[in-house]
Amino acid sequence: MALVEVRNLTKSFDLAESAFAGRRSGEVRAVDDVSLDIHEGETLGLVGESGSGKSTLGRLILRLIEPTSGTVGFEGTDIFKASGAEMRKLRRDMQIIFQDPFGSLDPRFRVEDVLAEPLIVHETVSRELRRQRVAELLRAVGMDESAARRYPHEFSGGQRQRIGIARAIALRPKFIVADEPVSALDVSVGAQIVNLLQSLQREFGLTYLFISHSMPIVRYFSMRIAVMQRGKIVEVGSTAEMTMNPRSEYTKSLLAATPEIVIK
Repeated sequence: MALVEVRNLTKSFDLAESAFAGRRSGEVRAVDDVSLDIHEGETLGLVGESGSGKSTLGRLILRLIEPTSGTVGFEGTDIFKASGAEMRKLRRDMQIIFQDPFGSLDPRFRVEDVLAEPLIVHETVSRELRRQRVAELLRAVGMDESAARRYPHEFSGGQRQRIGIARAIALRPKFIVADEPVSALDVSVGAQIVNLLQSLQREFGLTYLFISHSMPIVRYFSMRIAVMQRGKIVEVGSTAEMTMNPRSEYTKSLLAATPEIVIK
């Protein structure tokens, strides 16, 4: 059984009221009847152009937004039927890394408070143990323990994203949605973040849904790739299959439009 099972997932949004007609003009399906599996320990890359529905799908899978229809199973549990108490338990195992390292961290909180928050919410541990866990998290993402006493605005974009990753792994989750985690960073810093994610996956046995508009990064990082266009999954396959023998014309166009990159 897959760790995450998505079946016929759909999310529709009402279109904004027309400034000309003065009335609603229907709805748009950001996610349109999507089904896919994510297996334990793998990285499934989700790639497509901006506006294709990738981030909406990621948020649906974590139940950060509610679907119009369809189901998401996590370890056999339909998360959309889960009670508040059940979802609270599931949240320990399902986390997200956001795209924007500048906007995803509360500027009013020190780093130690940012990283301790999930421990306070989900675990009953002493203040001293929380401090030890915060120090461990910072070391795990390649940062010095002294960062704990500083504020997010004192760090670079790449460092802030490392802090965001530390927050995501604080509860030792099984599954992480990485939503465009390097798109706001320059290439060299983004490469460091991708390599960090790979290292953490090996260390903690993580499963990723890695969302990106960059086919080269997805090919480097992912074991399988799902291609999304206009709310639909048009193709899913192993990275080798998708690279050597893509079936859809859209996948071929993504491969042709993006240059190779070298990540060290």
